[in-house]
Amino acid sequence: MIIIPFHLNGLQFEDEAEERKLQRFKAQTQEEKTRTKKGKRFKFLWRMGNTKSSALSKELLEELKSNTKYSEAELCTWYQSFLKECPGGKISKQQFEGIYASFFPNADPTAYARHVFRSFDTNADGTLDFKEYIVALHLTSGGKTLQKLEWAFALYDVDGNGTISKNEIQEIVRSIFNMIPVDDQKNLPEDENTPEKRAEKIWEFFGKKENDKISEGEFIQGVMDNKDILRLIQYDEPQKIKDKLKEKKQ
Repeated sequence: MIIIPFHLNGLQFEDEAEERKLQRFKAQTQEEKTRTKKGKRFKFLWRMGNTKSSALSKELLEELKSNTKYSEAELCTWYQSFLKECPGGKISKQQFEGIYASFFPNADPTAYARHVFRSFDTNADGTLDFKEYIVALHLTSGGKTLQKLEWAFALYDVDGNGTISKNEIQEIVRSIFNMIPVDDQKNLPEDENTPEKRAEKIWEFFGKKENDKISEGEFIQGVMDNKDILRLIQYDEPQKIKDKLKEKKQ
């Protein structure tokens, strides 16, 4: 099986060049970056546009080469494997949820899988085509920090209106907790061992009132300024999940 679950983890500031880029982002004006529910998700995807065909055309191949870390040979290999797994050229939401379930047999990843699927289904057609799959694979396995933070915002912006509410923070955090076995939850710090406590901690770090909203710029800057937020918004993979993912990639 080549299809593996994507989730938000491993966020860190990779190197000095990347940190400088993030600092430049912080120095930008407070002009809001707006997105519509049907359209723009994160900037590196905006440049790629939308393709209606799932075929690996020359144009799509060039787009993927330019916007991901993969070579032409790697993309062709991925494409052939993708078609073997998904003859129709697309992954359905139900199939995606089933993939997640196979990796988390002792938990319930359904809600989180749906949110991840939504965040990568950039044309909102209820499926992931090859381009969306490769972009997701690239982003979650080796994308730059700013790209990952833009995706993290899209993940937490559940209704796609360009801002994040406290309820949306709670919804995503609750879905993360559903993937953590009950026994493992007992080992979490006292002030973040429930979805409610963890969501409240995140909200307090942003300094927001109950009914306030967080813009994309505020979200990214807040995460860059506070490593606790960086840790709290992610799903921390247990070693057994890491081992299984490594095995599937081989």
